[in-house]
Amino acid sequence: MSVQAHSPALPSSSLSAPSRNAGTPVSASQTRNPITIRLRKILGTNFTDEATTEALRTLSELYGTQSTVPVSDSKTQTNSPDSDDDWSDDGADVGLAVEDHRENLNETASRARKNLRRDLENKLAQGSQQFLHAFSEVDQKLDELQNHVAAMRVACDEAETQLRLSSEASRSLLDRAESLRSEREEVEMRKSIVMLFLNRFTLNGEEAEAITSRNVPIGPRFFEAMNKTEHIRNDCRVLMSGEDGPTKAGLDIMASTSSYLEQGYEKIYRWCSFEFRQMGRDIQLEVNSNMQQAICRLSQRPELLSEALAFLTQTRQTGLLSAFLDALTRGGPSGLPRPIELHAHDPIRYVGDMLAWVHQAIAAECEFLESLFGLGGEQEDDGRARRMVGAVRTFGGSEEEGWVKELLNSSVTKLCVPLKVRVQQTVRSQESSIVSYKVANLLQYYMLTMRRTIGEDALLSTTLSEITEVSYKVFFDAIEAHGRALLRIPLDPDDSSLTPPLPILEHAQLLREIMQVYDSSLLDDTTSEPGQTFNRILDVMLDPAMDMCAAAAEEKARYRPQWDRAVFVLNCWCYLQNVLEAFEFTSGKRRTIQEKIDERVRLLEDEHYENILRDASLYDTVAIIKSKSPSDRLSHVLPAQQLQPTLARFSLWLSSPEVVHSPRLSALTSPSLHSTIHRVSLARVTKAYAKLCEEVRKPENRYEAASTLLGMERPFGQAGVLWAIFGLEEENEESAAD
Repeated sequence: MSVQAHSPALPSSSLSAPSRNAGTPVSASQTRNPITIRLRKILGTNFTDEATTEALRTLSELYGTQSTVPVSDSKTQTNSPDSDDDWSDDGADVGLAVEDHRENLNETASRARKNLRRDLENKLAQGSQQFLHAFSEVDQKLDELQNHVAAMRVACDEAETQLRLSSEASRSLLDRAESLRSEREEVEMRKSIVMLFLNRFTLNGEEAEAITSRNVPIGPRFFEAMNKTEHIRNDCRVLMSGEDGPTKAGLDIMASTSSYLEQGYEKIYRWCSFEFRQMGRDIQLEVNSNMQQAICRLSQRPELLSEALAFLTQTRQTGLLSAFLDALTRGGPSGLPRPIELHAHDPIRYVGDMLAWVHQAIAAECEFLESLFGLGGEQEDDGRARRMVGAVRTFGGSEEEGWVKELLNSSVTKLCVPLKVRVQQTVRSQESSIVSYKVANLLQYYMLTMRRTIGEDALLSTTLSEITEVSYKVFFDAIEAHGRALLRIPLDPDDSSLTPPLPILEHAQLLREIMQVYDSSLLDDTTSEPGQTFNRILDVMLDPAMDMCAAAAEEKARYRPQWDRAVFVLNCWCYLQNVLEAFEFTSGKRRTIQEKIDERVRLLEDEHYENILRDASLYDTVAIIKSKSPSDRLSHVLPAQQLQPTLARFSLWLSSPEVVHSPRLSALTSPSLHSTIHRVSLARVTKAYAKLCEEVRKPENRYEAASTLLGMERPFGQAGVLWAIFGLEEENEESAAD
């Protein structure tokens, strides 16, 4: 309950007086009135700030507890067993209690205004009494604690005294124990040094057993013991190289480790020999890490390694030969793939399957040997990059590569005899030259492949080289026989055609097939100049054909003089040249044929020029001009009466179709040759006519009215007109004629 609510009532005269005189001036006596000042102060006080509110709340709680006591007492009296149970009496009692409570509140507020200071002081005194009581108990407990601490100090002093007495009594024992401890530490240090020395320079029981016992297999445990033995020897050498020289312990260590190493190498040799004997008929072999490490270890004893690899060579020779014979006669597992000899009727497939099997076996064997000697990584031991597939294998100077080369050559030795016998038998039984060439080409390809794989000095490479030479000999014998047979074939006397005969066409077809085989192969990559290896075949095939065309044409011309042998020869040679045109590697032979064609073309140009002069009636006139001596007058040798009909016939010939197209040259199969020969001949005719006009116009030849004589007929004594009639350009044709 707040104090404001229970403030005492003021006199009415005091409250109303200021309000009545609000509109009138306030006098000085009223201003100094204490009551007025007090009222204004009370009325102007603000009770809404936090501090004032908190103070009023505290006072309310202080006096609120005191004011509630009478009310509770009245309720207790009301609810006592002595009270009347009548409801009306209870209501009256409640009303009286409320009135009493209200009076108590007024009394409390009045007492609070009067006794506030005293009540606060009493409250503070009561709190102080409570603090004093609590601290008195604490002080009592501290006194008890101090007594306990004093008793503990006395006990500690007694224990310290007893300890000092005991220490003085056991000083000698402690000194003896300290000396024993020092000796023990020294002994332990010596023991640790000895153990370290023994661990570093000797083998324990398990390691010695791993090297010497046959019950321990070759494996990581064995190789770790071997590594430790080698490290012991290396460290012992370092110790023995000191100033004091070799010691007995060092010599004993070297002797024992040497014995262990020899036993270890013997164990590796026996194990490798046993494993190599187990490598039987399998072509695909795998090498585990134990085998690789064993071969690497055994390479430090070349004599033992050589003996062990001898067992491997024998086993692989027998296994590869047996597998090759099975592939020829039995085939693969369950008959697939089928036996190779079932295709003996097809020589190309038969030989190709045998060579492919051998190549596959060599590739597998090479991979096995490289893995065996640890040469199958991305880079080899000397840092060189690994050989690419198909690249030329170069065996370096390392010992491992030498072993691989020797073992690879030895493993396939027994394959050479059955392969050579079957291939030679197949090659010699062939009658077709194209089949012989395909087989020879196939053999040459595999020969080059084997040289790149196992080297030129290998027995298999030498065998394939011999087989290839035999195959090419059979092939060249066949095509040479075919060429000799072609030379003996005569032409049909009754055939008037000038096209290549059927034997030439068949021979050219055979040559085309051979060139297609060569063009589809990779043999030309081994030479520096394209087509160099094919030149001999072109010479053997083309020279007899060209000779046959020329000889047979001469022979037929004896029986049929009117038959044009020059055009026939050119047609045959141009056809052979066109057969070579589709292949770039025949450029050298094409140039040779072109030179011979050019010679024939020049001869045909001369013949065609003479024929045109005869047809144009200028042959005798041109011959007279060329044959007369400089002192003779042309008018005496060739009078005007004889020259005029000649010029008339020549003018008539200029109107004939032979000027544009020659019937004889129309038989040429090459339109370019037809055009070239005819144009060159016409140019020479024009040159001859110009020479004739020049001689007629000379005064020393004594022709009367020479210009009139030449101008009576076309081309009117003008060479330029004749160039235009022939459709030629004068400058170009003059340079061609020169």
